[in-house]
Amino acid sequence: MNSAWTDFFRRVPLPGVGGLLEILVLAVLFYYAIRFFRGTRGAQVLLGFITAVVAMLVLTRMFNLDTLNWLLQRLSVYLVIAFVVIFQPEIRRALAELGKQHVFATTMRERGVLDEIVQAISRLAADKIGALIAIEREIGTRAVQETGTRLDSIVTAELLATIFFPHTPLHDGGVIIEGDRVRAAGCVFPLSGRDIGKSGTRHRAAVGLSEESDALVIVVSEETGAISLAYKGRLIRGLDEARLRRILSSVLLRGAKTQSRWQRLRQNLDLSAEGLARTDDMMEREFEDPPKNS
Repeated sequence: MNSAWTDFFRRVPLPGVGGLLEILVLAVLFYYAIRFFRGTRGAQVLLGFITAVVAMLVLTRMFNLDTLNWLLQRLSVYLVIAFVVIFQPEIRRALAELGKQHVFATTMRERGVLDEIVQAISRLAADKIGALIAIEREIGTRAVQETGTRLDSIVTAELLATIFFPHTPLHDGGVIIEGDRVRAAGCVFPLSGRDIGKSGTRHRAAVGLSEESDALVIVVSEETGAISLAYKGRLIRGLDEARLRRILSSVLLRGAKTQSRWQRLRQNLDLSAEGLARTDDMMEREFEDPPKNS
């Protein structure tokens, strides 16, 4: 028995330098593809897609279904096109991650912008005035800005409160903040198709924009004055001023210094245990932990 296995392994050709390089590249690609889709809506679709293809290939080989095998080989090009169409949002997000620019850093100016936003949200929530504010980060929202009115104004609590005051021309849309500027108001955000419970149009719009970009979107309910926040397709409700400030600081001000694009890419592709869990752990802590009573 041992000699048979020895003979078998002797007949298997060992890969050369080129073969080892190809194995390494494919392993890295598969690893990051699985990591990228993990926890997203595309994960189940990807699993079903791969399962169906593998099952068809195994059946055609086992039962010598030559005609079906021939069809699968001819349709392989179209399967690639189908993959691109099905996972278009995820692929677009991956490409955007590679080309994104760093916006926020821990400077006094950005902290001042954050304070103005939190102050405006607290004022609007206290008066039960509905609001929808998106804080653009590294993936641009120019297409959404074009649906509203261009402003290009300094971020102040007074300006934000005035925009959302009832019966003003721009109060019924969303505001987009880029850096320390209010770029546009009265914008139409894309609505999410997910089931997010009993929520109004503002909340669906907040989740929808957070699904298509890495923006932080703050919502104030005009019925209850409750504060909610959407990020990466997730919605957290019932925030108070302190917790809102903590989450915004954690996400927007965590980069203590400006990084080059290569450094950001290297950080995103960190293979260490700490690097792999960085984003997920932050999201779990900030979005799921209940507020602590002082």
